[in-house]
Amino acid sequence: MDARLNFLGNPIAAKLLKHVLSAGKVMQDSTLPATTQELVSLRVSQINGCAVCIDMHTKEAAHAGETSVRLNLVAAWREATVFTDAERAALELAEQGTRIADAAGGVTNEVWANAAKHYDEDELAILVGLIAIMNTVNRLNIIVQQPVGDYQPGRRG
Repeated sequence: MDARLNFLGNPIAAKLLKHVLSAGKVMQDSTLPATTQELVSLRVSQINGCAVCIDMHTKEAAHAGETSVRLNLVAAWREATVFTDAERAALELAEQGTRIADAAGGVTNEVWANAAKHYDEDELAILVGLIAIMNTVNRLNIIVQQPVGDYQPGRRG
């Protein structure tokens, strides 16, 4: 299957993608743990049904040493005992930030306050940006029907 639009082959699409993904460098250089970033990226992608990003972030997390148990339980994080309180706060923020149309009012004050107990202002900024960018990239991939399955860890570098 071919994508409807080749983001790397079309100059305008490539420029757009470059700018959207450039924020990734800021996130990589932040103090927000890489594990948390991968878990949040995976959860947002699961909610949106973005197979490309599920494939990428599952493989990147495993490559970085994340366990298959934790990766398999991301979708059921509320019931799973393998996540820290900080990771749970980030996952809940990711869910409410992704399901804006489903949640009257978006992210609740309670969820924000819980995240703020675990993350400083800079890390919160990274979390908000990560959630927003993952939602954007998920939609780009879904709209163009980007093929999935052949991602190799380290390619997004």
